[in-house]
Amino acid sequence: MRIIFMGSAALACPCLEAVAGQVVAVVTQPDRPKGRDLKSTPPPVKEVAGKLGLPVLQPVKVRDAIDQIREARPDLIVVVAYGQLLPKPVLELGACINVHTSLLPRWRGASPIQHAILAGDRETGVTTMFVDEQLDHGDIILQRPEPIHADDTSATLHDRLAKLGAELLVETIALDPMPRRRQDETQVTYARKLSKEDGRIDWTQPAVEIERRVRAFDPWPGTFTMVGDLMLKVWRAEVAGDGSLRLLEVQPAGGKRMSYEAFLRGHGGKPVQFT
Repeated sequence: MRIIFMGSAALACPCLEAVAGQVVAVVTQPDRPKGRDLKSTPPPVKEVAGKLGLPVLQPVKVRDAIDQIREARPDLIVVVAYGQLLPKPVLELGACINVHTSLLPRWRGASPIQHAILAGDRETGVTTMFVDEQLDHGDIILQRPEPIHADDTSATLHDRLAKLGAELLVETIALDPMPRRRQDETQVTYARKLSKEDGRIDWTQPAVEIERRVRAFDPWPGTFTMVGDLMLKVWRAEVAGDGSLRLLEVQPAGGKRMSYEAFLRGHGGKPVQFT
């Protein structure tokens, strides 16, 4: 089978590695400035493709690479965390499937892992599906559930789902024909794209919701609060027996991670006011 693999984020790398022997070309996002020095940085998938010796295309818009994809004569296009919706001319080049990190139709959209933790879901999973022109709307092929542990962050859950997604992709590709089941539109929920401002803690929320936010937004966009003019990132917290929130690990702007007790000692041991 000749596969065109389309992906950009680290989530897609295990999937690429799992099917690399069948991949004829990789399509990923362009290198972009990153970090404080705005150094041009390749997407994680490009780095993996380079190690695997696979040809890489980096169009600004995927429709700009239609001719090159067509020339590769793919039997299948696999999309995993690519970062763009595929237009109809691309979908017409061959069968196109996607690996999505939720049990669709729950959590369609850009940030399903974060939203599953944020909502207090006890279970999520991975779905392989046929791609159409709408966001995460296509028919389901296979699904595999994955429990969400009480101490899961988006980082820990991401890594398990990335591995599970690679396993499910291999299983999906082996099917002939691939089954298809329409999504139940009455059960759809959306995981919108997140911004850094989403990480600001709202102290009027219950402690259990704030604790989930801390885990859901680790590592990105992170949760934070203000102590006067100082931005304080919150990396770990827990709900105490009396229902209050206990901060465990924090990071002052420009500083290192530290225990909350160490942060308080740096402020004379006095209680601080969060805003």
